[in-house]
Amino acid sequence: MRSRLTRSLTTVALSAALAAGALTVGSTSTVAHARACSNSGTGVNIPLINRLPLPRGGSPVGPQEALPKFDNGTTKTVRWVTGPRSPNKTFSRFGISGTDVGVAWDNGRGQTLLAFGDTFGNCLHQGQQWRSNVLLRSNDGNLSNGLKLNRNGFAGEMFNAVGFSGIEKTKIPTAGISINGKQYINYMSVRAWGPPSRWFTNYSAIAVSSNNGRSWSTPQSGIRANVGLDVPLPAGWPSIHHTNPQFQQGAYVKGQGADAGWIYQYGTPQGRFGSAYVARFRPQDILNQDRYQYWTGTRWGGPAARPAPVARGPVTELSVSWSPFLNKYVMLDSPNGVKMRTANHPQGPWTRGRTIAPAGLELYAPMMLPESPALRGTGPELYFNASRWDDYNVALLRTTLRR
Repeated sequence: MRSRLTRSLTTVALSAALAAGALTVGSTSTVAHARACSNSGTGVNIPLINRLPLPRGGSPVGPQEALPKFDNGTTKTVRWVTGPRSPNKTFSRFGISGTDVGVAWDNGRGQTLLAFGDTFGNCLHQGQQWRSNVLLRSNDGNLSNGLKLNRNGFAGEMFNAVGFSGIEKTKIPTAGISINGKQYINYMSVRAWGPPSRWFTNYSAIAVSSNNGRSWSTPQSGIRANVGLDVPLPAGWPSIHHTNPQFQQGAYVKGQGADAGWIYQYGTPQGRFGSAYVARFRPQDILNQDRYQYWTGTRWGGPAARPAPVARGPVTELSVSWSPFLNKYVMLDSPNGVKMRTANHPQGPWTRGRTIAPAGLELYAPMMLPESPALRGTGPELYFNASRWDDYNVALLRTTLRR
């Protein structure tokens, strides 16, 4: 037990140093697991050669092709959000030839913020202009013809990673929320990529911005070390808690109706094969994990509680929102195609789920857009971002909800 505890504390110390930015290595020292510019690595087959016309200067811009057309009468592909073929022309405007995830949330003033994962730029530059993560913004209130992104300028990292496998390969955003004028992103520190759909995390953490995402910091109190032990530490230190492995990736939703006054955080373990769990907290306690409550299957319990799954695995990258149109909570993930579940309360019971986009589209990480009519109460249309394997970019899709 002593040696295991020592290793655990060492992990937390390293995690805290990484999160605080004490250890820095240029991100061009390595290339992320994603293969926007080559087919190296495991899990995704992206060709080495560029299939698009070369931009001025002769630099390849990745493998993106035309967005597959799909419309089954309920769900349809709309347009690319990112990539050189997108209407947003993210290669020339933001230095983005390939990226994924696209977590979306309202910044509290009607603007949509979008956090993306591993991002590539010019594929012939040293390091391929890789960034662990980037943030883009949109004021687009009409998504029927696509999602329009704001402004121009090279998109820099929000928070950097060491960039070495076995220490810290990258930092991937998994959830975002605005609370009292501040922006919060939950992200995972990926230690190493494993076989397809498996990866290993150091910790998950909460980054905070007081200036609409222009700069970010990670308080140590928001770090969840991926260690399933209970070790009491002073206030403000990273957490070593038995619930941490279940909350390495996540989603946020603000409670409505009888659930109002709470924010609910969904968590899944590292990789894409775990179940989903849920915790809740008051808005002012987002960085005070000692005040989180966990759903045990029958009740909400405090820090000593043992969480029970609210959705059985495999649950992948997910998003959760309240839909006034359905008067229900909606959950999207993509274990084999994009699946939608609904529930009357954040803790469920959740429906078994139905497929709204087929596996053949090769989509993952479906992230709902807050400007969707179904989330504003103005119609049945639900829009969501989803990443596509072969093109390594984010597309916008629309599905029509039915009561």
